Amino acid sequence: MVVLLFLTALPGCYQEPTRWDEVQKETRRGAPAVAKGAIPGAEFNKLFPKPEGEFDVVYSQEKPGFAQAKLVKKGQDVATFSIFDTTSNPEAAAKYKDVQETFEGSPIMEIGNNGTGLLVANRYQVQIRSTDANFSKFDREDWLKKFDLANLARLQ
Repeated sequence: MVVLLFLTALPGCYQEPTRWDEVQKETRRGAPAVAKGAIPGAEFNKLFPKPEGEFDVVYSQEKPGFAQAKLVKKGQDVATFSIFDTTSNPEAAAKYKDVQETFEGSPIMEIGNNGTGLLVANRYQVQIRSTDANFSKFDREDWLKKFDLANLARLQ
């Protein structure tokens, strides 16, 4: 019995793949989670809208290729802002390929009932998601105007 255990533990010995091994193999893309050339999240922070009036902008997440902030009104979250460098996930940019509607020269689309997405320079996805039912599509578009989209398009 000890010899049998020893033999199955040797490297190079065949082991029947489990169903988990197969699933892992199928879901692995082989690419890193964040592309090597992804822009640091800190670069995006300076392009978010600035606080104004009753609204505050609270930065909530930053990592390579992504930054997120919450729009807060009187202590309540009303929306979430994000900028994503799609070099890490080209499929995110591909969704905008056939979009006809544009916003300041970039394709814009609704994402579900509560989101608006904009693809800047065919690379950066700017998204605003309503977290408050009273924060409408028109509110999201008003806040999109407050992003520094021109400088976002220039990032390399």
